[in-house]
Amino acid sequence: MFRVTAAQMSRTAGWCLSLALALGAGEASALFIVNQPWVVPAAKGRSTAVYMDLTSTEGAALVGASSDASASVSIRGPRGASSSARLALPAREMIRLAPNGYRLVLDRTTRPIKRGERVRLTLTIEGADGSRQEIGVDAEARFDSPLDAERRAHQH
Repeated sequence: MFRVTAAQMSRTAGWCLSLALALGAGEASALFIVNQPWVVPAAKGRSTAVYMDLTSTEGAALVGASSDASASVSIRGPRGASSSARLALPAREMIRLAPNGYRLVLDRTTRPIKRGERVRLTLTIEGADGSRQEIGVDAEARFDSPLDAERRAHQH
């Protein structure tokens, strides 16, 4: 009988992913990564913020977003700054949408957003060549970032 340990499966999966990325590298365009998306819970009709980390392998810009959970979605800068029509995403640099910084705002929510629920968003990304792509994002409604919650869980 043939048995595979979890460590062997993990190494094999990692190797397969590396191989797939290497084989596709010649044909692939920019890679866009969304990490740790979350939205602050809100009552119906209110506005609320959405946060996440964004990284692009090539220069790009976040030029818009939409969600069925709100009438509109806007890109906002740090408190006191005006709304922006686009957010630059320099190549290989993580841009953090976070409290007191850049964020997406769901304006006039169409339903209550309760803690633990999921909110679907669609980000519109514009490449350096002017091409656009839409990226689906599934954000959890919570009162702090997943990273902050993980850090607190490990403090003694």
